[in-house]
Amino acid sequence: MGIQLEDVEAAAERIADLTFRTPLRHSEWLSGADANVFLKLETVQPTCSYKIRGAFNAVQRLSAEGAADVRLVTASAGNHGRALAYAAGMFDLPLVVFIPRDAPRVKIDAIARCGAELRPCADYDEAEREAKIFAAGGGGLYISPYSHPDVIAGAGTVGLELAAHDARLDAVIVPIGGGGLISGIGIALEALSPTTRVIGVEVAASCPFTTSLAAGRLVTIDVGPSLADGLTGNLDPDNVTLDIVRDLVDEIVVVDEEDLRRALAGVVTHEHVVIEGAAAAGPAALLSGKIQARGNVAVVLSGANIDRTILAGLLR
Repeated sequence: MGIQLEDVEAAAERIADLTFRTPLRHSEWLSGADANVFLKLETVQPTCSYKIRGAFNAVQRLSAEGAADVRLVTASAGNHGRALAYAAGMFDLPLVVFIPRDAPRVKIDAIARCGAELRPCADYDEAEREAKIFAAGGGGLYISPYSHPDVIAGAGTVGLELAAHDARLDAVIVPIGGGGLISGIGIALEALSPTTRVIGVEVAASCPFTTSLAAGRLVTIDVGPSLADGLTGNLDPDNVTLDIVRDLVDEIVVVDEEDLRRALAGVVTHEHVVIEGAAAAGPAALLSGKIQARGNVAVVLSGANIDRTILAGLLR
């Protein structure tokens, strides 16, 4: 699958009237003597995460190709399912979402409100396996949350916006789950701003990219619980993101749960922006010293879908 800048630019045109060009806001709290840190606020998208970009791009492509009566199938930790349900609802397409039973209630409820059918599973890995089996058996068209060309191209529109920033960015920090977001951003920046370093952040409870890249092959890992629920799970054996990340991402660091908790509470307190655990990965890497910021640095805050009880507990 050769996703090029042209695919990302086409996605930007396709979704322009359906998504927001999100703010890139300076953070005095995270900046210092050697760095100006900017926050890319994907939290303000219609479904409160960047996932709406890829979802709309995929559904728009299907609509343009005349697929008016296809049933969609996906697996999701929550945000992709919510975004795809929102997009599918606008185009009157049925959708089945395989999702972990312990996914945040705010995400499950939002998917249900959009009219999608939910299929609860034990964890994300099971959800992905079952969704692919269901689709292959005639249940519908499978749209991967991270390893689909239209989803990656849609996510890459974040990179287009970063490349258009007034000041050249020395680095962009991106959370990594399945790798769709950082793959899309990497494709855009490699073409438009090749001197910008692309740095990924995984969580210690689930770091398939760090493990697999070190081994030189796809490795199945043991996945633990994490505040960053949207970043946990193994990679689909058929994924395309591992190769893209290997080629285009300059560095990957790993943060732990205490790093995430401190960063999430700090963003809410100092920036007055509600984020979920996955979005705290970038700030956590800076606050913990896992990344030493230099120059102009953008941090992608990927989503805001967090259960209020969890948020309240962290702020206490």
